[in-house]
Amino acid sequence: MVISHFRGFMTACVFLWTGAFAAVSLPMSGAVPLPVSGAGPGQGSGLQSAERLAGVYLYQSGQMIDTATAVPVLRYRDGIIFTMGNDTAVEYSYFMAGPDSEWTEWTDRAYKEYTSLDAGKYIFMYRYRVKYAGVGTGKGSFRFRVRPPWYFSLLALIIYPLLLLAGGIMMRRRTHRLYTERQSRLEQLIAERTEELQHEKEKSDSLLANMLPKGTAEEIMSKGKADKRKYNFVTVLFSDIQGFTKIAEEMNPETLIDELDRFFFHFDSVAEKYRIEKIKTIGDAYMCAGGIPERNRTNPVEVVLAALEMQKYMQVMKNDPARPAARFWDIRIGIHTGTVVAGVVGHKKITYDIWGDTVNTASRMESSGEAGKINISGTTYEFVKEYFTCDYRGRMPVKYKGDLDMYFVTGIRPELREADGSPNRKFLAKIEMIRILDVEEHVFTRYSEIASPDLFFHSADYIRSVSLQADLLARAENLSDEDYIHLRLASVFIYFGYAFDYNDPEAAALKRAGEILSFYGFDPHTLEAVRELIASASSPEQTSMAGRVLHDAVYDFTGRVDFISMVDKLYREEKAYGKTGDPKAWFRELASRIGENGFLTETARRLRSVAEDEQLRALREFAGGRLNNT
Repeated sequence: MVISHFRGFMTACVFLWTGAFAAVSLPMSGAVPLPVSGAGPGQGSGLQSAERLAGVYLYQSGQMIDTATAVPVLRYRDGIIFTMGNDTAVEYSYFMAGPDSEWTEWTDRAYKEYTSLDAGKYIFMYRYRVKYAGVGTGKGSFRFRVRPPWYFSLLALIIYPLLLLAGGIMMRRRTHRLYTERQSRLEQLIAERTEELQHEKEKSDSLLANMLPKGTAEEIMSKGKADKRKYNFVTVLFSDIQGFTKIAEEMNPETLIDELDRFFFHFDSVAEKYRIEKIKTIGDAYMCAGGIPERNRTNPVEVVLAALEMQKYMQVMKNDPARPAARFWDIRIGIHTGTVVAGVVGHKKITYDIWGDTVNTASRMESSGEAGKINISGTTYEFVKEYFTCDYRGRMPVKYKGDLDMYFVTGIRPELREADGSPNRKFLAKIEMIRILDVEEHVFTRYSEIASPDLFFHSADYIRSVSLQADLLARAENLSDEDYIHLRLASVFIYFGYAFDYNDPEAAALKRAGEILSFYGFDPHTLEAVRELIASASSPEQTSMAGRVLHDAVYDFTGRVDFISMVDKLYREEKAYGKTGDPKAWFRELASRIGENGFLTETARRLRSVAEDEQLRALREFAGGRLNNT
């Protein structure tokens, strides 16, 4: 198609070029008169009539053309007839380039016809002579032009590019529309397929997450496998139903499975409540462990709390008159604390499991126990004795282990429990004291991993020093347990947000604090208290002792011997983040803040005895040096 359009365009250009000559007058050549000599036919009979064309006629329409007209124009594919004189003594020969390749033979035919002429310029030439006289010849010519067809006219040649352009635009639009529609259909199809795949992935991920710990499941999904890990501080719980074999023989199988499923479902909810990882069930045996895969220092206490809830649930079921089938269900629970190796086994049917002597000992604690009681090892007892009342059983023989110390857990200590036997606020405070260490380790490790190198001042070492200073001041000022917990958590999170959003670090810190504290089991009351402390830490107007301690921990660097070094780090950090457009204004503002925010606790004033005016003088000297160097 492109080639045919190009040929048409070139042809049009040729005819446009040839048309430039239309205005030139090319008159018909005059005929040369024949000399007359001798006698013969035609002599003296008027040969002058043969000296010119008698007429020129259009073949199709019969229209006659005036031979005096300068270069007449014919229509495309038209025919033309040339007529000569009617003197029979004259013969003729004709030639026209294009239709003729050579002159015709001499003939007495006094006309010449051409049909279906193509566009172009023509010169019709003729010769004539007297037949019998033997005299020389005369000749003449007639010029004319055949115009190109309408589709090669100037107007058409102007319209063609416009039509091509319009057609191209329409084709482009149509192609774009078709492409858009196809792309839209394709995108819709991809979106549907992606949604289906995402849905299936979520289902498989959810299934995998239910089968495996979250971190392990993510590791398998990313790497295709999970590495085995050693945990040095894990508490393992085994439970078993007393006399299950006999119960299974006497009970309807469907009822048996339904009851067993009900018990284990509740056990799962208890394990999730206390951040304990369910390992597996084998028949009537239930196994779980605390301190994996997320390490923590409170897992012995949490596992014993879970055991007490499991025991209480089984007692309630036994006493429920609507559930006579549960009347004979008694469980033994055994607990031990120690080192385990945890990981995934299997390829097609993968399971998360733990191995080690700790697992075997926990199993022995269960088998050495009694129905309806919680039997713990001497090792576990040392970690939980401050929280629970326990009856010492003595050193009991254990298969392959020799004699081991064993204790029956009877409940939470009276001073640490509510009337219904649940942990009171004092119990929770003791647990939270330990959890602070887990939170602190989590935050500092995470901050060290993600903090920007441009955080010269708010480095991991500095936020750790703020937390340590808050701990020191809190103990010196004799804060209550509850205030101490709120203060320590606030001191851990107060600068955590700088690693995520330098422009609004407080909001970033509070967001992460909510997520982490919820994960570690802190209640909403604690989270709200932490929020309030962080929000007011920079203000010298503090109404609570915890607020004054946190304020002094934040401004502790202003009384340290490395004060100037810390100021230099703060200046470089804020300069790197575009916060120091005017250095003079920045130093003035810092000096003003230091002057307005003195230490609020007696302990901080005593420890940081550097005079305020000396620090301000040192700051002015440092600022002067900085400004002179910029």
